[in-house]
Amino acid sequence: MEILQKLYEMTAIGNLVADPLVLLMFAIGFLLLYLGIVKKYEPLLLVPISFGIILANFPLGQMGVVPSEWVHQVFFNMDESAIKALSPEQLKEMAENSPYMNFYEIASKYGIMNYLYYALIKTGLLPPLIFMGVGAMTDFGPMLRNLKIALFGAAAQIGIFAVLLVAVASGYFTYKEAASLAIIGGADGPTAIFTTIKLAPHLLDSIAIAAYSYMSLVPVIIPFVVKLTCKEKELRINMKEMDKMYPPKYTIKNMRAAKIAFPIILGVIIIILVPSAAPLLGMLLFGNLIKEIGTDTSRLTIAATDYIMNPATIFLGLCVGATMTAEVFLDFQTIMIVVGGFFAFSISVAGGIYAVKIYNLFSKKKINPLCGATGLSAVPMASRVANDIATKYDPKNHVLMYCMSSNVSGVIGSAVAAGVLISFLQ
Repeated sequence: MEILQKLYEMTAIGNLVADPLVLLMFAIGFLLLYLGIVKKYEPLLLVPISFGIILANFPLGQMGVVPSEWVHQVFFNMDESAIKALSPEQLKEMAENSPYMNFYEIASKYGIMNYLYYALIKTGLLPPLIFMGVGAMTDFGPMLRNLKIALFGAAAQIGIFAVLLVAVASGYFTYKEAASLAIIGGADGPTAIFTTIKLAPHLLDSIAIAAYSYMSLVPVIIPFVVKLTCKEKELRINMKEMDKMYPPKYTIKNMRAAKIAFPIILGVIIIILVPSAAPLLGMLLFGNLIKEIGTDTSRLTIAATDYIMNPATIFLGLCVGATMTAEVFLDFQTIMIVVGGFFAFSISVAGGIYAVKIYNLFSKKKINPLCGATGLSAVPMASRVANDIATKYDPKNHVLMYCMSSNVSGVIGSAVAAGVLISFLQ
């Protein structure tokens, strides 16, 4: 009986019985895994996140990212009650000057996943690297050919500032916390992480959960908002037919030269105007530049997209999933952030759609509202989803390349919005 008792204690069965909320987290993990594998909702992102959730919630597995206050005990050699008595600003100041900040101690006490999270995510290392890879896989050609449509990528950022004001007005969030919450509306995980690290690092766990959950659920959220805001007649607008009826007055003769010049010129202008956006936007445009140069820098492009981007995506997905433990996710503040993030995301989609509707009131050349719905930073997922919606109403109405114009500009727009928030609030 003693042996059987020890065998029982060795397993996690007793912990599951003592904390049944873990079973709810398992259900969430398996649901997201189902959406990624069976429904194919961005499996490259959703599969690592969902599997990270499952791993994190196995009792005694030491694969979950623990709350920041627990790690502060290791950093500052203080007990939990003393840590809770400190404000976020005091914790940040202590963290910057503490001799106890040691990644080895984190790994030995809380497990390897915490080491990865605090070394790669909490330090802000992965977001710029991922932006470099995104830039190396992005084609700015559709945006340069349709600069008018690209403006709707700016309109879609309305969700960020709308939720920022509402969050501050609620009195529950400070300006910095509200900005970190609102940036979820840009539909860009790395941008959300980078902004939160700068403004409200104590909310990083919750913000990362919300941002990447909604990015993965773009195939669900965009159709939902489109159904609420668009009529079938509008969704049947054929962009190619409109181009034939109203051909563009100006065309770019040397597209290759324009694609090479664009990241250089834009990088200089944006970084002068919004220097705080340099880590993200600078790496995005650098990645795009080495791609457009061609064979002379092909090895750099391959390194950015394959050898850097892919491992970064794996670690980011697993670490974000590992933050979704029952202690963190089933917390009132986290739930508030998840709800606020959903509204920010949805308002951004709706903002782009209504910007197109307003434009169509004054223009003979109509634009499909789906081009506004993709003014997010979820590239190219949002454009693929919009194209699927258009072809359901008309199999010949392919709007992918037009949607990519606002979609790509949304990447730039969200990075600039993040830079503006950081400049004003940091």
